[in-house]
Amino acid sequence: MTIPAKIARIAILHHVGGGNLGDEAIIEAVIRNVRRRCKGAEIAVFSMNPDDTARRHGVSAFPIRWYEWVVGYGTRKDTAPATATEQLLQSLHLNRNPVVRLARAGFHELRLLARSYRRLKTFDVLIVSGGGQLTERGGSWSFPYSLFAWAHLAKASRTPCVFLNIGAGPLTRPLSRFFARRALVAADYVSFRDSRSQSLAASIGFARPSFVFPDNAFGLDVPGNQSAAIRQSPVVGIAPMPFPIADQLNPQPGPQDIQKCFIAKVAAFAWLLTEQSYSLQFFGTDIGADPPEIGSLCSVLQSQHQLLPPEYRPVNSLDELITRMMSMDFVVTCRFHGVVLAALLEKPVMALSHHPKVTELMRTLGLHQYCREMRSFDPEEFYTTFLSLVRNAEDIREHLAEKVLAFRTQLTEQYDMLFSQELQSRAAQRAIRRRRSFRAIALGV
Repeated sequence: MTIPAKIARIAILHHVGGGNLGDEAIIEAVIRNVRRRCKGAEIAVFSMNPDDTARRHGVSAFPIRWYEWVVGYGTRKDTAPATATEQLLQSLHLNRNPVVRLARAGFHELRLLARSYRRLKTFDVLIVSGGGQLTERGGSWSFPYSLFAWAHLAKASRTPCVFLNIGAGPLTRPLSRFFARRALVAADYVSFRDSRSQSLAASIGFARPSFVFPDNAFGLDVPGNQSAAIRQSPVVGIAPMPFPIADQLNPQPGPQDIQKCFIAKVAAFAWLLTEQSYSLQFFGTDIGADPPEIGSLCSVLQSQHQLLPPEYRPVNSLDELITRMMSMDFVVTCRFHGVVLAALLEKPVMALSHHPKVTELMRTLGLHQYCREMRSFDPEEFYTTFLSLVRNAEDIREHLAEKVLAFRTQLTEQYDMLFSQELQSRAAQRAIRRRRSFRAIALGV
């Protein structure tokens, strides 16, 4: 598929707005790369928190669903004052009636779909901008349904739909697999961010041609490597996170006990670092979910190890996060985009994997020996592995620089292919926006 380079309006869809700065990095990278190739084009983002998205990226933003997120993944409707209708339902004790709630949700959803269809008709292309959006986190009627609905809105409005380097999994429920498969089939171009996601899509019945490219965040512009000379007390950045029960292929019982055990082991690892004169710095890439876990880590360090933890200052933006990570010598993180940002900044990184996507990323980066499973890792063995990371730090930095350059080159080629100059003269023709034309280009007919 090739997108005409002189298109006027581009829509980007991503489930952002809950506080995940890794997903915000994807949006920022896609916007910048699109603007380089479509000079003067108007870009809008469909997100779960349009106000936050518009403020962060300086674009118009619209809702994906009839309800919206706030930072921390709560819903705005839970925090907003009750409307007159809601007050009436409450007074009649009907607000919790399942039938009434289903009817109300259905009405809001249909109204949102009608508005979104009218909006989407005014755009020249819809880009589902990657990330791990092909997941059943929240249930089949969350991410799988959203992508199904929007792909078919694009199809109905004859707006070309691009799934750009998307991640998949878990998808275990029949309805989730149905929604995901039909969403992919309705798209005009599909690429995945790793071969694992592509294989999962094939396993649920998606048989059309697709591609594999690196995660879109690797296209983010970051400052050059400014690694300081070896310090007397090297700084190790540690980023814990909540154990993601909803992401597990085999859900685990007792999530609170799992999280408590995990934080205790991270604290033991951190204590071993301080015993060898390493300095600690805590950070999170999700400004809604991670700070409470950092607070728990600090408490355990004080109560169980009699160690005064470093001062923790939360970040609120991607730029602040990158600046914070630039001051670190080594990074230990759980999240996918924590690894991506460390690689972009050429920081030797270790991962505590909560999901196969993190393990696959570390393997692709050639750092599989520095990855452990989040729940089962042993603090002392992890510390021994960290010492190996330190010994090989210079080689790892050079290796990461080469890998990132190769990833960025692949992404550049993909953007250049999608926004090919060959079709500039045809950009004004209505025919170029018809589905059959784009499908023919995608299949090389």
